This record gives sequence, C-alpha cells and structure tokens, in this order.
Amino acid sequence: MDNLINNITQILLLAFLAITFLQSGLDKALDWKATITWLKGHFSKTFMAKIVPLNVGIIFVLETIAGVFAVIGICTIVIDGNTVFGYYSAILSAIVLLLLLFGQRVAKDYEGAKTIVVYFIPTIIALYLLK
Repeated sequence: MDNLINNITQILLLAFLAITFLQSGLDKALDWKATITWLKGHFSKTFMAKIVPLNVGIIFVLETIAGVFAVIGICTIVIDGNTVFGYYSAILSAIVLLLLLFGQRVAKDYEGAKTIVVYFIPTIIALYLLK
C-alpha cells in the first residue's frame, strides 16, 4: 500500500499512457482497413503516401508495447516500487508521439500537431518522474 501512495503521481501518469496507447492500438487493430484508407488520403501529397501501411504498422507495434509496459509498470510499482517498465513505457510513448508529430507536420496538419503536444507534456513529466 505504501508503494501505491508514495508513487501515485507516476501510477496515474502510467494509467494515462496505458489508456491512450492501448486504446489507440486496439482501434487500429479493429479497424485497420479504414485507418489505412483515411491515412492514405491524409498523406496523399507527401513523400510518405506509399508507405502508410508500414508506418501505421510500426506505430501500432510501438504504441501497443508502450501501453502494455505502462500496465506492467503500474503493477511493478505497486508490488515492489520498481519503475523500470514504467520508464520504458514513457520512453516508447515519447518516441511514438514524436513520430506522430513528425507525420502531422509533414502532412501540414498543424492543428493535429498541436493536439499531440497535449499528450507529449504528461509523457515527458512521466519520463522525468520515473527516471
């Protein structure tokens, strides 16, 4: 119980990352075709147009791992105070968000890029607190 109380900020941030990335991965898995179709249109005028499925696959794998690591991180913090998996989750989450930000900027979707910053801020705070 002490680990839960002493690390509640880190646990809540990891819960945020778990929800964000597991839901995003699940959404891609359940609606892969529609996701690819929409993103092909989104990137149609960019150099990434022909590699959308590969890029979505990479993002899907990284965000799913980040989400799973966040869940494991919560469990290990509560059980024994170990923050390693949480730290790895925050690193992967930051990488995914930077990849998404890059994509939005390439597509000239500046509003979408701004939205990613909202997710990036708590991710960086988690990374700092879990180091």
